[in-house]
Amino acid sequence: MNVTNESLEAAICKVIDSYGEIDLCDEILVQPMLTNVVRSGVAFSHDPNTCSPYRVVNWSDGENTSIVTGGKGGRVWQQAAKCKIDKPHWLKKVINLLEELYGLFDKAPIDCEFAFTSLANKEVLWLLQVRPLVLPHKPEDEYVQAARLKNISNKVARNMQPHPFLMGRRTVYGVMPDWNPAEILGIRPKPLALSLYRELITDSIWAYQRHNYGYINLRSFPLMPHFFGMPYIDVRLSFNSFIPADLNKGLADRLVDHYIDKLLDEPTLHDKVEFQIVFSCYTLDLPDRLKSLSAEGFSIDEQGKIASCLRKLTNRIVHPKDGLWRNDAKKIDTLNQRREKLITSSDDPVVRIYWLLEDGKRYGTLPFAGLARAGFVAVQMLQSLLAVGVFSQSDYDAFIGGTSTISRQLSRDRATLDQSTFLSRYGHLRPGSYDILSARYDEAPELYFDWTKKQRPPDPVLPFKLSLEQMREIVKLLELHGLHPDAVSLLDFMQSGIELRELSKFYFTRNLSDALALINAVGNDYGFSKEDLSYCDISVFKELHIAALEPKDLLSRSIEQGMARHLETLKLSLPPLISNPEDVWGFEWPESEPNFITQKQVTATVVDCHDLEKLNGAIVCIPNADPGFDWLFAYPIASLITAWGGANSHMAIRAGELCLPSVIGAGEILYRRWSTSKRLHIDCASRRVERLA
Repeated sequence: MNVTNESLEAAICKVIDSYGEIDLCDEILVQPMLTNVVRSGVAFSHDPNTCSPYRVVNWSDGENTSIVTGGKGGRVWQQAAKCKIDKPHWLKKVINLLEELYGLFDKAPIDCEFAFTSLANKEVLWLLQVRPLVLPHKPEDEYVQAARLKNISNKVARNMQPHPFLMGRRTVYGVMPDWNPAEILGIRPKPLALSLYRELITDSIWAYQRHNYGYINLRSFPLMPHFFGMPYIDVRLSFNSFIPADLNKGLADRLVDHYIDKLLDEPTLHDKVEFQIVFSCYTLDLPDRLKSLSAEGFSIDEQGKIASCLRKLTNRIVHPKDGLWRNDAKKIDTLNQRREKLITSSDDPVVRIYWLLEDGKRYGTLPFAGLARAGFVAVQMLQSLLAVGVFSQSDYDAFIGGTSTISRQLSRDRATLDQSTFLSRYGHLRPGSYDILSARYDEAPELYFDWTKKQRPPDPVLPFKLSLEQMREIVKLLELHGLHPDAVSLLDFMQSGIELRELSKFYFTRNLSDALALINAVGNDYGFSKEDLSYCDISVFKELHIAALEPKDLLSRSIEQGMARHLETLKLSLPPLISNPEDVWGFEWPESEPNFITQKQVTATVVDCHDLEKLNGAIVCIPNADPGFDWLFAYPIASLITAWGGANSHMAIRAGELCLPSVIGAGEILYRRWSTSKRLHIDCASRRVERLA
């Protein structure tokens, strides 16, 4: 760049030399260097990821024209071909340019580079180059895309209206708030995985648990709608579910609206709603946090009523003897006992699939949801000890590091047990717990572990020690805030809440994994592969259990319908947060606010998680924070980056336990940028990731 007339010949020779041997017909393109550049980027007529007719504009502001083309970042706008919504004036110019070029090239997919310069206080758009965009398959028709998006936008518009049985005047849809489908399933799951998650958790179990723990009754409300197979959380429904059952309805209605407005004002909080938006339990810093409501018109008396209801609800959960979490913990044993009977029984596989899933709900996901709620309360209580000054950051880290979770036990057992014994305990785990295509540990042990090498056991857990002064301070605070547990009971609850959440997940996923294995066996008997079965709906197996029907025909029709629907899912792009119907047609991809774990720094190479030979000392990128990725911690990795995952997700907890500097929930744009890098520097304390190569 910036070649002068005098250095032109040398620059041309340098370009030619960089290619090595060239054909004499090759040419060097010379063009003027723009000055006073204010914005530059690239634009596509089709999304290269989905091959759908989405106009995609990737740009950066400023003089540097190589930020986007060099893969260093930039902002991204994406809109459907038939999008009619208003855009910034300059962006509209780029779209119009793209449409003109698209027509000139007989509607062949294209990408182009552009720049804006400032000339006499006006911005001038320049086309730098245009070239064919090579796609792996034929793009979808623009009118077919428009019909699908119209269906979605109409549904969003309908659901934005008030609901007679819900508080809050409108809703928002997100892929991460509450039960985090993007983290567990991914944003485009196969139909079997999606239907299993709905069956086990989001159709009804989630609401039963919240009601049992003292929140309002939302039974019969499915939490997770999907748009042509892309799962979203109904955020109004989620925020309703955190309202204590005995809170005044008028006050609760205003509170839900406040939560939604805050999320719309700060959309980067979509994976942190329970920590930074919603008041879901009583903590030692709650009165101070409630003061923020004063600016939103909530009186001191109203804040007191909210605190009183949350205190009552929290005391029921954390009570040292009768805490609700203790009953849920007991159900884990029942789940395990019944599972053993099912696995060893001679019942038909379809019968066992039905009961593994039914037990999985009653004794698995329902108590897990309760223990996960206790885990959230535990972490928020722990954070409040930090906020009021009883704990330092090092105390907080030491407490998390002193917990003894099932994941830490897995790492220890991997280093001490032989292969057969290890797989008998942990063989049911798989990355992607709901995905039949993801191999279990015991189905493909070499895929996850290098059994020829002895692993070093993790460092022993050091129990957290509370000083006498801290003990006295906690006693005073508990009495002041009217919370029932004493200091020792509170610490016991916090530790148990974190540990049992992970343990209950470990056991209910065993039922799920065994059911998937039986589904595969049944499918194979009728000539269907795992790939085929990933497209069927779990309701087919419930129907086969209940009714006398021809199994192969029923499975075949479900698979065929699932394949057709998933093809549509793959052609769809939607934003992580949908706040109005227009977002369905066009949106800017947000750069998420990731969750940085620990205060450490690390500089290392980036590797694929299945490149076992290169994991040691590397930064490993994985799409989500599923517990099935725990096998990674058997290797001395340097850091972890996930595309999706909340501040209290499984991988966030694991990284905290191991004091592993990690970035959890980077979001799609940042994850794509970092995972395609060769080397990164991560500074968790400064909340910064630098791309070195």
